[in-house]
Amino acid sequence: MDQSRQVFTVDLLERYASKGRGVITCMAAGNDVILLGTSKGWLIRHDFGAGGSSDFDLSSGRPGDQSIHRVFVDPGGSHCIATVVGGGGAETFYMHAKWSKPRVLGRLKGLIVNAVAWNRQLITEASTKEVVIGTDNGQLFEMAVDEKDKREKYIKFLFELKELPEAFMALQMETATLSNGTRYYVMAVTPTRLYSFTGIGLLETVFASYLERVVHFMELPGEIPNSELHFFIKQRRAMHFAWLSGAGIYHGGLNFGAQHSYIDGDENFVENKALLDYSKLSDGVDAVKPSSMAVSEFHFLLLIGNKVKVVNRISEQIIEELQFDQTSESVSSGVIGLCSDATAGLFYAYDQNSIFQVSVNDEGRDMWKVYLDMKEYAAALANCRDPLQRDQVYLVQAEAAFTIRDFLRAASFYAKINYILSFEEVTLKFISVGEQDALRTFLLRKLDNLAKDDKCQITMISTWATELYLDKINRLLLEEDNALEKHSSEYQSINQEFRAFLGDCKDVLDEATTMKLLESYGRVEELVYFASLKEQYEIVIHHYIQQGETKKALEVLQKPAVPIDLQYKFAPDLIVLDAYETVESWMTTKNLNPRKLIPAMMRYSSEPHAKNETHEVIKYLEFCVHCLHNEDPGVHNLLLSLYAKQEDDDALLRFLQCKFGKGRENGPDFFYDPKYALRLCLKEKRMRACVHIYSMMSMHEEAVALALQVDPELAMAEADKVEDDEDLRKKLWLMVAKHVIEQEKGTKRENIRKAIAFLKETDGLLKIEDILPFFPDFALIDDFKEAICSSLEDYNNQIEMLKQEMNDATHGADNIRNDISALAQRYAVIDRDEECGVCKRKILIVGGDYRMSRGYTSVGQMAPFYVFPCGHAFHVHCLIAHVTCSVNETQAVTILDLQKQLTLLGDGARKDMNGGITEDSITSMTPVDKLRSQLDDAIASECPFCGELMIRQISLPFILSEEALQVNSWEIKPQNNLANSRTLSLPV
Repeated sequence: MDQSRQVFTVDLLERYASKGRGVITCMAAGNDVILLGTSKGWLIRHDFGAGGSSDFDLSSGRPGDQSIHRVFVDPGGSHCIATVVGGGGAETFYMHAKWSKPRVLGRLKGLIVNAVAWNRQLITEASTKEVVIGTDNGQLFEMAVDEKDKREKYIKFLFELKELPEAFMALQMETATLSNGTRYYVMAVTPTRLYSFTGIGLLETVFASYLERVVHFMELPGEIPNSELHFFIKQRRAMHFAWLSGAGIYHGGLNFGAQHSYIDGDENFVENKALLDYSKLSDGVDAVKPSSMAVSEFHFLLLIGNKVKVVNRISEQIIEELQFDQTSESVSSGVIGLCSDATAGLFYAYDQNSIFQVSVNDEGRDMWKVYLDMKEYAAALANCRDPLQRDQVYLVQAEAAFTIRDFLRAASFYAKINYILSFEEVTLKFISVGEQDALRTFLLRKLDNLAKDDKCQITMISTWATELYLDKINRLLLEEDNALEKHSSEYQSINQEFRAFLGDCKDVLDEATTMKLLESYGRVEELVYFASLKEQYEIVIHHYIQQGETKKALEVLQKPAVPIDLQYKFAPDLIVLDAYETVESWMTTKNLNPRKLIPAMMRYSSEPHAKNETHEVIKYLEFCVHCLHNEDPGVHNLLLSLYAKQEDDDALLRFLQCKFGKGRENGPDFFYDPKYALRLCLKEKRMRACVHIYSMMSMHEEAVALALQVDPELAMAEADKVEDDEDLRKKLWLMVAKHVIEQEKGTKRENIRKAIAFLKETDGLLKIEDILPFFPDFALIDDFKEAICSSLEDYNNQIEMLKQEMNDATHGADNIRNDISALAQRYAVIDRDEECGVCKRKILIVGGDYRMSRGYTSVGQMAPFYVFPCGHAFHVHCLIAHVTCSVNETQAVTILDLQKQLTLLGDGARKDMNGGITEDSITSMTPVDKLRSQLDDAIASECPFCGELMIRQISLPFILSEEALQVNSWEIKPQNNLANSRTLSLPV
């Protein structure tokens, strides 16, 4: 141990802590609060956190001498329980930090309380929650106190020792909240036994269950009057316990996460139990038992005489002895006991008058050495503080493994050492013993431990490891046949391990160096594998093509990281090797440009194929055209050329008839070159296809002429396709008719009958007179009699239809004249009190401002006005003003311009507005009449109150934009000098 700096130190904290109230008999601490009990029945509270102290007389009103037997305080320093013992019996008090005087716990009257267990997880300043109390007659009670109630809520009896009635000397409790309730674990000690109680539910229920089951206990020989039980608390959880028993210090870990069961199924959370014999605490033969004990994370503080011996809990060795200040007046009488403050992490000792503080100074700093000496390497590493300490642990482990010739394990530990042993020293150790496998393991583990910044070292070590792998594989291959059979599994294993290594180190290995190594050892498969890892896909694909493994090459090409250009580069070789798999791969590959695959497809198409063999290129091109909607002319031309070379022209005709551009705005119906298609089809003698192409190119005469050579029915169909040009259509049908008549080989009369039947197929387009020139001059008229008569009847019917249309037109003109005459006589009746819809003045007003002459003539003494069928009436002046305000600016300007022109024309051309309109007046309208008619259309086409003009008013705002300035002028703004003035209430 490092003796330069002590782990524990002791200092005098308070010399006259008892304040003359008697000698100190007991002490408890929690959260920087110390409570002392004296021999005269006084309870003294020292609050070192707040800096004050107070004392309370618990013997007041009790006869005889009174002494405080035990005092207890919770971890928060708020709740206190004290037991007073005297001539009048025992009495227990509860005291809260905020109270001015303690309260008697009447239910415990006459019972001496030796132990208290606080519920650390649930206790608060305001409430104790569940508290377990142990008495000297072997009974356990449950109690709860709320500060606001000024008295206990309840005190319940829990348990009593009946088999061996002994006093409970100490209690500890741990709780945990589970989904099905609260789990309690209570540990209690007597002078000879350690009991454990556990269960889920209420405390009362847990202890009641022990009426029907056995209580678990640990009994040790010997008896000690001052038996103590301590839990070490870390983050409000008990980590380990220690029992000061007659046989020694029984201690162990507490793991409430794991469950260890007794034989009967009860739970036990104690693990790693051990007993520290008192003989280890003294050099003499007779062991001295401690009078008191405290527990830290790694040590026991044992009070033996006037010294505190610090014993390491792990090694069970004494590391320090603490001496008390000999100037203390009472230390000569002996230190009475120890106690701990788990919240503050401090320990205290006390004698009759004084309090001593035991401070802890980094007690875990040397624990790694303790664990290392005990060969508990995992615990040693967990307690290391710096890399040098960890290196020492790894070195001890490595040397131990190397000594027993466990070289692989030694290599793993050597690889973790960074400072106290060099890389070269370790490698030489393995080379000297010829352990290349261990050396390889060391290099691999070293790679795992190196930082990413050590790029140069990582690359060199990785390359060395690569060569060691290759050497190992080579040595296995050079074994004899029987040995090879023995090492076959080892060979497979090392080969897989090497591949995994290449995958892990692909980013740190030098590409050129590694490939040379693989090539020099003849590891072609590993070379291809490494090339794929380094994304050298060209090498990989080339290898697979050489091996004839088309599927593997295509699988590589399907990877997202492979450049698309490699598809085009290797397409000619792949389609020759396996056309089906290659085309299937192309069809599943996205973003593939079929145009760049044309050279490969041309190469495939140039080779002979069986008649019943599926043409894979045609399949792919059909996929591009129909599924991918490819519009590349080269692709369409290639597909067309392949169709043209097939024996059956059905596929070619279907392709030509498809309109691939249909639905595209301003797009073509096809994407192949029609001139190229025509030349190709003529070359391959695909006449039906040529007919279709001629027709598609609007070369209908050529189409019909060629179709007549193939099939007259096809020629008729082509002639019938022309719809928008009647003359051309007739011409085409005449070509067909001439061919039909000239090709007939029957008798003259039979030929004439066939010609007449052909006329019916033209749906009246051709007449008998159209085809007569095609017959010989010596043909008899009798053979055409029926056809000629039918033609004359058609002409007669057409003449009759024209006559009927002329009569209908004449009748319609008469109706229009009658409507005009009736319109001139239309009138409306208005009341003499009828008001103008705008100005609300009478329509039939006489004189005044309304006697206006702006293109209108007043009727007698009345102003001009409009009356609408709905009944609304308006003065002309008012209607113009209303309409111009309601229409847009352009319409308003037009109306005002028409009004101005009417005014400028003057009275010379004035007419009576309400005069009759005759047919002659319509035909002889003057400019004024025309202007007035235009103005009527602009302002009086519909009633402004009942028509569309009123509907449009709904969308207008109540306040127009031009009225915003006027609206803002009415806004009331508060003045700044009145903002802070007082508001006066004025009488109303």
